[in-house]
Amino acid sequence: MLFQKKAPVTWLVVGLGNPGDQYENTRHNAGFRVVDELADRGDFPVQRLKFHALTNTAVIGGQGVLVMKPVTYMNLSGEAVGEAARFYKLPPDHVLVISDDVDLPLGKLRLRKGGSAGGHNGLKSIIQHLGTDQFPRLKVGVGGKPHPDYDMADWVLGKLQGEDKKAMDEAARRAAQAVECLLSQGMDKAMNQYN
Repeated sequence: MLFQKKAPVTWLVVGLGNPGDQYENTRHNAGFRVVDELADRGDFPVQRLKFHALTNTAVIGGQGVLVMKPVTYMNLSGEAVGEAARFYKLPPDHVLVISDDVDLPLGKLRLRKGGSAGGHNGLKSIIQHLGTDQFPRLKVGVGGKPHPDYDMADWVLGKLQGEDKKAMDEAARRAAQAVECLLSQGMDKAMNQYN
């Protein structure tokens, strides 16, 4: 059993997205979707407002985790993450951030130990508030724009439907498994299995 109810918090698992019904099932909310999948699997609702985020604590993969969905909107996500990391005195390498990635094909996962924001405003904000880009992240591919003239904001804020929604649902399931693997067996094992 990978989920239990209580343990001291030694990790943050942060899903990035935008709060509000109008953003539900959009490409940009892939991080929220993965956190919801983790919450469903472990039966812990992520709905306690704390640190400018919807949160809950759980044991995932044997680790005590604060699971977060910042409610600050994407480009201010670092405010919530920085506050929680400072409160629990967690080093950046224990802050796992789950985000969408337009450079990956729809449904593809990529775990990384750190790196630049790659133009992602949520990651930019977190880098600013943690003071480093060396924190683990799980990127969920949402596919690139259908053609170069398409507005990027319209693309990432577009609702997923049909086959695209099915692919994202499957990606969220695999991403939740990747989070469990990372927390229980370490980043290298998770990268080998899910990248």
